[in-house]
Amino acid sequence: ERLVFVVVQKNEGVYYEVISLTLFFFISHILCLNVCVSGSATSCEECLLLHPSCAWCAQEDFGRSRTFTSRCDFMSNLQKRGCESRFIENPVSFTSVLTNRPLSLKGSVASHDDVVQIMPQRISLKPRNRTSATWFNLQVRQVEDYPVDLYYLMDLSLSMKDDLDTIRNLGTKLALEMGKLTSNFRLGFGSFVDKNVSPFSYTALHPSTPYAVYKPFPNCIPTFGFRHLLSLTDEVDRFNQEVQKQIVSRNRDAPEGGFDAILQAAVCKEEIGWRKDAYHLLVFASDDGAHLALDGRLGGIVQPHDGRCHLDEKNEYSASAQMDYPSLGLVGEKLAENNIFLIFAVTKRHYILYKNLTALIPGTTVEILDQDSKNVIQLIVNAYNNIRSKVELSVWDHPEDLSLSFSATCQDGKPLPGLRKCADLKIGDTVSFNVSVEARSCPPRGADHTFTIKPVGFKDRLEVEVNYRCDCGCSRTAQSNSSICSSVGMYHCGTCRCEPGYLGARCECQEGDSSSYLSACREAEGKQVCSGRGECSCNQCVCYESEFGKIYGGFCECDDFSCARHKGVLCSGHGECHCGECKCYAGFVGDNCNCSTDTASCLSDAGQMCSGRGSCVCGRCQCSEPGAFGDTCEKCPTCPDACGTKRECIECRLFNSGRLADNQTCQRLCKDQVLTVETLNTDDPGAVLCLFKTDNDCVMKFTYSEHASGRSVLTALKEPECGGGPDALMVLLAVVGSILLVGVVLLAAWKLVITVHDRREFARFQSARSRARYEMASNPLYKQPVSTHLVETDFSPFGKSYNGDVH
Repeated sequence: ERLVFVVVQKNEGVYYEVISLTLFFFISHILCLNVCVSGSATSCEECLLLHPSCAWCAQEDFGRSRTFTSRCDFMSNLQKRGCESRFIENPVSFTSVLTNRPLSLKGSVASHDDVVQIMPQRISLKPRNRTSATWFNLQVRQVEDYPVDLYYLMDLSLSMKDDLDTIRNLGTKLALEMGKLTSNFRLGFGSFVDKNVSPFSYTALHPSTPYAVYKPFPNCIPTFGFRHLLSLTDEVDRFNQEVQKQIVSRNRDAPEGGFDAILQAAVCKEEIGWRKDAYHLLVFASDDGAHLALDGRLGGIVQPHDGRCHLDEKNEYSASAQMDYPSLGLVGEKLAENNIFLIFAVTKRHYILYKNLTALIPGTTVEILDQDSKNVIQLIVNAYNNIRSKVELSVWDHPEDLSLSFSATCQDGKPLPGLRKCADLKIGDTVSFNVSVEARSCPPRGADHTFTIKPVGFKDRLEVEVNYRCDCGCSRTAQSNSSICSSVGMYHCGTCRCEPGYLGARCECQEGDSSSYLSACREAEGKQVCSGRGECSCNQCVCYESEFGKIYGGFCECDDFSCARHKGVLCSGHGECHCGECKCYAGFVGDNCNCSTDTASCLSDAGQMCSGRGSCVCGRCQCSEPGAFGDTCEKCPTCPDACGTKRECIECRLFNSGRLADNQTCQRLCKDQVLTVETLNTDDPGAVLCLFKTDNDCVMKFTYSEHASGRSVLTALKEPECGGGPDALMVLLAVVGSILLVGVVLLAAWKLVITVHDRREFARFQSARSRARYEMASNPLYKQPVSTHLVETDFSPFGKSYNGDVH
């Protein structure tokens, strides 16, 4: 019934109840359910726990018959069966507003007690029981010009010396900026370092001058845990003066004792000066991490923090060396109790660390602080605007037996189920939240509860009183030893609660031992009395009435509606239910009679059982041939006999031939769609190509496919493909031409090989000539064609001889 969610400004509870009941009755009608009757409630209180729509009839003479009539039912059913309205117990959950002052517009009023930021302020819930949810609406507004208290908590370890120099005139500048946001601003100051215990600090030297001997740190004061230096005041000059007096200190390890200081600043309300009617801002400025719970054990400190204020007469934290660092849970709890917004102003190096802590401490923000704190004023202003831009609800004193669910409606007007927070708000905006309250259990009478809902950081709150309505009104008029119950029982809301030894609807029967007479109404030892579906009256079971059917049997063990169903129909509509078992009609078998023994629906048009490709089970074919489907497995494009089966249809439909040529037989068996085309498309992957030879030796081609509509489609050529006889002359010419062509090709190849060989030999010869190692003139085998001989002759005219060469 929680599927419907509607935002209503008035009468939310009643409207949601009407919607949920309407939806419930609609579903109950569709599913034929009645949780009130089927729940077998035996008392008014049990009936009311079943469902918010269940009612109880306390009328004395209601349902007097051999069959037990349930007094627990829908109110309309009880009235139809004769129960008067004045005897019907049907309490309704409702919400009443006790205090509802209107929301304020501004915070600058004469009396801050008159400023209201949440509406209503006090309500009373009266949930029926754990089956019924109650809704209420609340509104929250961030009023303008609301007073602000800001306490500046600064780390005075040595690494913050430059930051201390920067903020010496912080008070004046900060008051000027905050004056733009509120006309009522106060400022306070405190500082911290760490526990003055080893190994957190240096403890070897005398406390009065611990670092005087260290030349690098001649101006350091002793280590301290937390000092409250200036209570909240509107005299900003005092803030400047107090800051200018401060001197840094020094500790040994990197993490500081900041959470000790945060807790003291939160719980020491009177010393700090927190006002009840103001925003409380606690600015935590540091450049390092912080110690957490259990770190104190390193210094021998084992006592957990008690969460109380421990400032001495000097306004110093006196339990620093006795108590461990506080846990995150304790810090978050104390900040929430005192409505304090914590602002972590830390350096960029530690931003992620403190960002993760904000998820564990509600109402906390983190901003990045410059190394010398130059941006501290803008940081505080940004953090303040961020805080004022969101509203988040928190629950205090939440009872364990109550379940709360929230739905936020922010500025866009759309409900956001499951959220209790709105962001991106402007000062003066109003947001609303719907809250559902449901009791997980029904506590004893008088065990009422109160819890509180408040926005984080607000003083305003909504107090919720819860008064359970688990009892029936008729219980207050119960009669002991009533004459209606034969003076041996209590008459309670229309029924008798008999004393031991008596039984019956009016305690009219007597038994010596209650176990003996109840055993007569048990089917077997250990089983419920009357199977849990009736009452034992004088050793006999009186069965309850049921809207589903009849309950019967000596122990109410049988009925006519608890048999197996098929698709929601009892015994599939083919049988009757007898004591949990379906008795099937002729022609049906099975646990739920859904299996038909008739096989006529499994016969194919050809008269085969499941087309020879499967078996008939419960009147339906279960195809066993891979790829076969259809009511009678008649469709199977991938089966080996697919082409042969469809060939006969092609022959009779296109050529009026074949085994099915008879017109009536063809129309009865061949119901497939046959298409004829000029050219057959064989690229379709879902189609099977079939071929067969006709009587005149032609080839007929067709494709077989299954259409998405479930019809078989046969696509065939208009005419078979037929070829003529060969021409002898053409064959002869083709053979001769082929031989000549082969000869020419071989001759050309031989010529090509010889040419290549000759060219290679000639090239080799030329290369050999160029590599000759001697000249032609020096060839010993070469002889000159001219010979020279020397002879002596005497042919001179002067009678002298002459010697010379003759050529």
